[in-house]
Amino acid sequence: MRYAVVFEKSETTFGAYVPDLPGCIAVGDSLAETKTAIANAMRLHLEDLKSSGKSAPVPASVCAYIDA
Repeated sequence: MRYAVVFEKSETTFGAYVPDLPGCIAVGDSLAETKTAIANAMRLHLEDLKSSGKSAPVPASVCAYIDA
């Protein structure tokens, strides 16, 4: 499944989280590193849900850019 991921840049690092997978987060020194880290975090999160007998949530978040 494909999930929306939010990336945030701080002064020194990048952070990422998945709105549809509460608690699934990652941090990295670069955007590329953070993309790899969040992909791994998502895989582990979904494996943990499965091993706990829970289903993966259906992706429901929608992303859009709005001009202000």
